[in-house]
Amino acid sequence: MTEHPEVVPACDTSDEDLALGIARALRDAFLEYNAQFRSITRRAKGRFERRDWLGGQRDSAERVDLYDEHVKASVTHARGVLGQRAADRTIWIRAKAIFADLVFDYPDVEFTKTYFSSVSRRLFITSGVDDAIQFVGEEMMPLRNIAGPLIGKNYHADGLLEQMFDSLLADVEWSVGYQDRRRCANYVAMQVRDHYARLLRGDTVVCVDVLSPVFYRDTRAYLIGKATGWTNASPLVIALENSERGVAVDAVIQTEEDVALLFGFARSYFHVDVEPVGAAIVFLRKVVPRETVHELFAILGRAKQGKTERFRGFERHLRFSQDRFVTAPGKRGMVMAVFTLPSYDVVFKVIRDRFPPPKDTSPEEVKQHYKLVARHDKAGRLVDAQEFRMLRFDRQRFDPTLLEELCTEASKSVRVAGDAVLVDHAYIERRLRPLDLYLREVDTETAILAVLDFGQALRDLAATNIFPGDLLLKNWGVARSGRVIFYDYDELCLLTDCEFRDIPVAQTYEDEISAEPWFSVGPNDVFPEQWPAFFGLPSDLLAAFCEQHAELLSAKWWRGIQDRLRRGEVIELVPY
Repeated sequence: MTEHPEVVPACDTSDEDLALGIARALRDAFLEYNAQFRSITRRAKGRFERRDWLGGQRDSAERVDLYDEHVKASVTHARGVLGQRAADRTIWIRAKAIFADLVFDYPDVEFTKTYFSSVSRRLFITSGVDDAIQFVGEEMMPLRNIAGPLIGKNYHADGLLEQMFDSLLADVEWSVGYQDRRRCANYVAMQVRDHYARLLRGDTVVCVDVLSPVFYRDTRAYLIGKATGWTNASPLVIALENSERGVAVDAVIQTEEDVALLFGFARSYFHVDVEPVGAAIVFLRKVVPRETVHELFAILGRAKQGKTERFRGFERHLRFSQDRFVTAPGKRGMVMAVFTLPSYDVVFKVIRDRFPPPKDTSPEEVKQHYKLVARHDKAGRLVDAQEFRMLRFDRQRFDPTLLEELCTEASKSVRVAGDAVLVDHAYIERRLRPLDLYLREVDTETAILAVLDFGQALRDLAATNIFPGDLLLKNWGVARSGRVIFYDYDELCLLTDCEFRDIPVAQTYEDEISAEPWFSVGPNDVFPEQWPAFFGLPSDLLAAFCEQHAELLSAKWWRGIQDRLRRGEVIELVPY
């Protein structure tokens, strides 16, 4: 990242010149950030062609860090340029107006304005919104002027579907060829024809609209589109894999439910180079209508804009609702105080001031764990936790008992100022039903499915080098789809940092009946044989878990996964 030049303001520099200089510097800083973001994103094509999956993982982590690095550099630059006047509102009010003129005709102009607001908020340590020095309201709605142009291609089924899909695949160029493009096209046509004949009342496809940019994530490439028949329409996602034999179609995804899993909030971000991004969002809302605008921005890698949209939507909901923030359902957490607004599907998590035994960690370590998740492959099993600072709420919207708990036990993050509640630091996540509560609320058959998926979640996380640490069911949630997802990261770590051990055989009768271990236990030691006691599952659910996932209770299985990861193997997980 290019550093801002060191500039010392002349004592006779006018306010107008200072404001102009700041506005130009922030514009240039955003353009540099955006160019680097797109450059990293475009690497995905080469990573896919070379099957360089580890390189793709490094790119993902680098791209996540990019925005904050640039904002920090811009704050440092502004302080250096303005000196004692760094927090002079007169200069920043004027800089905001100049900045708006400078970026007026930029694609996705709201991205640039969000960058300006990020810098001003951090410089002024603003709680809540200050519209004098931040961009808010209508001027920040990214889709307000977009009528929905197709930033892709349209294919008509004038002849056979096979011919149409062959043309579609031929338009996607890689340095490696298809294994058999005609065969791939025939397979896609067969899947689409069957879907429309069986599920859509015998309809036939008339045309297909496809976004031109290819979506990349992990070991797969995706063509995202929408198929339209005479009386029906459906999503159309073509998943492609690349092996030693070349590129081939791996799956054809055609239902909203399945596409929603592909774009889910527990997934890592796609690498796709689109401009303008707003037009892509408009198209994607037709393909995955269940996803919110903020989730779509995030899944395209524009996490900061996703955060902005999420909180804008939440503030709008607050204006038209009357319920109060309350403690979130589930058992009390020792590290996080968690609260929610019943009428809105998110939770707010703030770090407590002190952690009771047996917790042996620090607030900074907890933040590092959340950062690890943000930079890591989520495997569809880790909820996307967005970090927020300096939030401001109406005090009357808080349940008194909750507010007392927050001010008493999380006073480093939450405080009351007059009629406002100020939250200096919080994570916001999609609200899930805690697994322990869910299992008590559903019938036995549904509970068994959830327990089996809990075991699969452990496998999926292990494949991505993640060990959740705390296996208590209260730390896992169930999404509306029934998928089990982990959301408590204070003990999460890399799998390769763990020591998976078998419990040593007791040497004496006294060892067997001892309440304390008769063997040494290191800080990173894990004993899978002990897990059934921690799960707290009823006997029928535990039996179902053991029948399908017995090997997870063996240290040998976990050591085997560690060996594969340490050899540099990327264990494939596909979201379909």
